[in-house]
Order: sequence, then C-alpha cells, then structure tokens
Amino acid sequence: MPILYSYRRCPYAMRARMALKYAGIELEHREIALREKPKSMLLASSKGTVPVLCIDGQVIDQSLDIIHWALDKSDPDGWKNVDESMANCWIEKNDGQFKILLDQYKYPNRYPGLNQDEVLNTTLELMLKPIEIALQANPYLMGNKLSWVDVAIFPFIRQFAGVNPPRFAALPLTATRRWLTQHIESQLFQSVMEKHPTWVD
Repeated sequence: MPILYSYRRCPYAMRARMALKYAGIELEHREIALREKPKSMLLASSKGTVPVLCIDGQVIDQSLDIIHWALDKSDPDGWKNVDESMANCWIEKNDGQFKILLDQYKYPNRYPGLNQDEVLNTTLELMLKPIEIALQANPYLMGNKLSWVDVAIFPFIRQFAGVNPPRFAALPLTATRRWLTQHIESQLFQSVMEKHPTWVD
C-alpha cells in the first residue's frame, strides 16, 4: 500500500490528498509533526517537506507530481481534460509569485519592511482579480467543469482568505468567495481534513 507523509494544514499536502482521494487511491496516511519529522520520511526524501508519497520503492515528493500520478491511475470526472498551456499559466503564477505574496501577507513580522496594504494590492492585481474574472465567466477556473487546476490552487486561496477573514470578505471578489466556499464545504475536502494521530517511527 502506498504511504503518504502529510501535514493537515499544509496547502501542498491538501491538494495532493484531494487528488489521491478523488482517484480512489488506498494508502497509509502518516501525519507528521513539523518540529520532529520522522526519520523514515527524511530517508525517503531529504528535502524534508510534505507531501511525500512512497510507492513500491518509488518516491514522489512534489505535490503536482502526486496529483498527476493519481489522475493517471484514475480520473473518473476528467479533471485532466483541460487546456494544458492555460493550466500551467495558472499553476506557475500560484506556486510562484502568489505564494511569495501569500507568505508576506500571512507573516508580516518576517517582512517588517513591507507595507501590508501594498502586498494586498499587488496580490489583488496578480492573482485575485484574474481569478474573479475567470469565475464570473465560468463556475471553475478552466471552464464549466471542476479540474485539477481548481484543486491545486484552492488551498492557497483558502489560506490567504484565512489571514484576515473580515478584510477578505470586504474585497470585490463575490465569485471567488462562492468558489472558495464550494470547495471548503465539499465532501472531498472535508474527507481529507480528518485528523490523524502523529506518526512516530
């Protein structure tokens, strides 16, 4: 049985867990403690971050690679049937500059030289307004159907919204909030957010 090293609140691990669950992959879930990472995980992947998926001697330690591995095994609703170029543009923006801005917004004490209003405005222009425009035109980022792109990006928007919920609620992002709520309340997301005891080697 595949082994997944994960951390409940990590957005990278969230999107991997959602894809694995959707694809019906049976696995052993090993919940880690960030301050005391299990030696077995570090032996499998020296980078020391989650998610890490171990399958019969193979190690996949990038969340996007885990998503694609899972969907290659099973993709009943056609999550992969999207424009690849457009999908990559969204992912590169999310995992690149948006993730940097998210960290700056979430941890202002680490970036004392930055103005938080400017960080928010930059984030709006870079990511949140384009998402809003896309979701005003269609219910999902890639069109009329849920795809792996929604699942890969949603945990990071959830994290951003959670930094200052009243402020996020006041932003002109009606379609984005609806999309976010839909994912948060989905059976798929709820199922991968169940608590697990911390794994100890």
